[in-house]
Amino acid sequence: MDEQRVRDGGPPRQRGGPPWLRDRWGRGSAEGDRRWPWRSTLLVTAFVLVGTNFAAHGQVGERADLDVFARLLMLVGGVLLLWRRRYPVAVAFGTTVCVAVYLGAGYPYGPVFLLVGLACFSAIVAGRRWAAWTAVGVLWAGHLLIGHWLYAYLPPSGDGAAPWAQEGIVAAWVLAIMAIAELARVRREQWEHARVEREKAARRRADEERLRIARELHDVLAHSISVINVQAGVGLALLDTDPEQARTALTTIKSASKEALGEVRQVLDTLRAPGDAPRAPAPGLDRLPELVDQAAGAGLTVDVTTEGTPTVPPALSPGADLAAFRIVQEALTNVVRHSGSRHARVQLSYGNDALTLTVDDDGPSTHADAGGSGNGLAGMRERAAALGGTIEAGPRADGGFRVVARLPLTATNREAPK
Repeated sequence: MDEQRVRDGGPPRQRGGPPWLRDRWGRGSAEGDRRWPWRSTLLVTAFVLVGTNFAAHGQVGERADLDVFARLLMLVGGVLLLWRRRYPVAVAFGTTVCVAVYLGAGYPYGPVFLLVGLACFSAIVAGRRWAAWTAVGVLWAGHLLIGHWLYAYLPPSGDGAAPWAQEGIVAAWVLAIMAIAELARVRREQWEHARVEREKAARRRADEERLRIARELHDVLAHSISVINVQAGVGLALLDTDPEQARTALTTIKSASKEALGEVRQVLDTLRAPGDAPRAPAPGLDRLPELVDQAAGAGLTVDVTTEGTPTVPPALSPGADLAAFRIVQEALTNVVRHSGSRHARVQLSYGNDALTLTVDDDGPSTHADAGGSGNGLAGMRERAAALGGTIEAGPRADGGFRVVARLPLTATNREAPK
């Protein structure tokens, strides 16, 4: 955590200093704060010290000899690099000051510029581009000022003006380092954006899967439990007066509960092994007669008619077939639960590009609490919308209730069939 509360219950204390200080010196990300770049810093500092020592041998008489102060400047610049992830702005300007003082003292040229290069690289990657380019500009301006105007007043004595060709070489190296840093920044932003998009997609898939499982469980359990509830009431009422009819009710309860357990087990199997194929095919309109029989067991007579059927009925996609079955199942379950009518009509109408399902009952509504979740109509709408279809549901003028679902025959699914 970035904030801690003091023991005496006072206000929270923030690590790393007050916000104005962290913002001014360009504090980096929280992830970068936790990691200290020890290895790279030690490697770069050692390379700068050793490399500058070798470079000094080729500049004897031209530049001032390396002394304790020169090595101290390089060491301070190297130590500053330890904070380049936490405070990229401060480190960029700190290393620039160290190198500028080093050049102003007339010490030999060498890999000392690597200190500023690495600091500015880190600043650009951290998103502090203005600081990196400003630090480089300050160093370059200082080098021009020292090499072409102040050289007569600074060590070593007798030193002449720096050749302009040398400035071009320095500029080329600086631009190359900054270009690499900009490329690294862009790549880092692309990786971060891709990571965020992957996380969003994963969350979206998880939400869609939860909704799908919730719909499946609701439709399976709502229908089966409605049948069980009705038959349990019949069995209790006839247990003493008509034991044979009570036995029939119990048989229906056993069959409905067995089927519900099988479908629930199938849904749970997909959770345990998401990549495996289901052991049993998903229900479709070919199981509509079974649905009618189950409704009859609950005391509901269902008439099924088909219109516009071609010679060879168009094959629905697995997702559309399952959605059509579940919509009819939920509509009949609502009739059992909420309607005083014991008669319902299911009409399947095949058009050129869509299948229209119509489920009617004659009402009236019982206005009784049947123990439902209230998500039945919402689930039907979600199923139809996922296929690019529509659902219309509402009371009729004569007191009944009608559900009309339109599902496209062409695969326009927004979600893959399960």
